[in-house]
Amino acid sequence: MIAYCGLDCEKCDAYIATKNNDDSLREKTAKLWSELNHATILPEHINCTGCRAEGIKTFYCENLCTVRKCASEKGFVSCGECLKMKNCPTLGVITKNNPDILKNLEKQRLS
Repeated sequence: MIAYCGLDCEKCDAYIATKNNDDSLREKTAKLWSELNHATILPEHINCTGCRAEGIKTFYCENLCTVRKCASEKGFVSCGECLKMKNCPTLGVITKNNPDILKNLEKQRLS
């Protein structure tokens, strides 16, 4: 369940809330994401079955994520397939806050 960007979808609160049908986690996540993104995100927006899995995605992941869009347009399973991964400014926005995603992408590349 590694996303295009290398994040582990199984650790994402939107995925967990969807999987467990947990409305209190949806509320908590919507509040946090609203604050972090300076946007109105409602609990009903917190539904996702995983970035690369079939099914529902959060609005951001489905429509606004530049990493997901780039990798998908290139036909990549993830950014791990891209030769420019380590120096990519688009991916860099995520890696600066979570350097472990590069390890996830490396593992995915090798499998």
